[in-house]
Amino acid sequence: MRIVVTGGAGFIGSNFIQYMSRKYPDYELVNVDSLTYAGNLENFKDIDSLANYSFIKVDITDSEQVSQLFSQRVDAIVHFAAESHVDRSILDPGAFLKTNVMGTQVLLEAARQHGVGKFVHVSTDEVYGSLGDTGTFSENSPLASNSPYSASKASSDLLVRAYHETYGLPVNITRCSNNYGPYQFPEKLIPLMILNALEGQPLPVYGDGLNVRDWLHVEDHCAGIDLVLHQGRDGEVYNIGGNNERTNIEIVKTILNYLNKPESLIRFVEDRLGHDKRYAIDATKLRSELGWEPQYSFDTGIAQTIQWYLDNRSWWERVRSGDYREYYEKQYSSRLGDRL
Repeated sequence: MRIVVTGGAGFIGSNFIQYMSRKYPDYELVNVDSLTYAGNLENFKDIDSLANYSFIKVDITDSEQVSQLFSQRVDAIVHFAAESHVDRSILDPGAFLKTNVMGTQVLLEAARQHGVGKFVHVSTDEVYGSLGDTGTFSENSPLASNSPYSASKASSDLLVRAYHETYGLPVNITRCSNNYGPYQFPEKLIPLMILNALEGQPLPVYGDGLNVRDWLHVEDHCAGIDLVLHQGRDGEVYNIGGNNERTNIEIVKTILNYLNKPESLIRFVEDRLGHDKRYAIDATKLRSELGWEPQYSFDTGIAQTIQWYLDNRSWWERVRSGDYREYYEKQYSSRLGDRL
């Protein structure tokens, strides 16, 4: 099988390619990425010499580049490529519409024209909006996006559904809860807090820190996508959630405790616009139909993740240079009252 993985140089995409290369050494894995700020080919230093792995730089919004990509056989696409950070979508919604909506449509059309056997679209629980204190999101929950990011993902989800209903393209949509694990770009909560704590920097926590997320280890997510790719019923949506609800402040204190750092580093800052209060995923469908079960408890997963950042200082020091530093200062310096 020849699988194209879009956004393969990002956090979840790179973990997925590594997972698949270990499990399916006979598959050809094509990593497609435009290498924006969050793309990092250093993530593949352990597998980039393998005969069944290759990288092609492609902007998925460029129909000519995508057409060239599909000039060779493509059996399946696993589509991760997306602008994915809510804070950035508040600063620049247009970039999210271009990549997440138009880029997905370009890929869908190429897949339709070339008769691709499976299109797996990786989405997010954020398309469902925000929950109250109880309840969970099922695949039948209405879409009620509250940020430009989640609205762009909901739009792309609907395009994927439309290509299945209109053209018969074999598709699946997966919607995951918050991922964590190795290689995550440090704009996201867990790596941001780990690295700031290691350097004795303030840990900026939005609002009162009581926003709740359901945390999913990235390898459990990859295992779920693998099952959907091979066994998912055409046209179906599958939720993938870790069943590990934690408030943001619980996450931060867990990290500080593991690193033996003081809670005095915590700084409560002005909340972001439209900040959803709670997400929680019901993954019953994936469990019952495809037999998926997460392998990581949160305690095991967070310990492994923190240790990975401790062991890979050179990776995150390079990642945090340049564009990220400019973004970080723009996003947090005014809230914290000084430049970091």
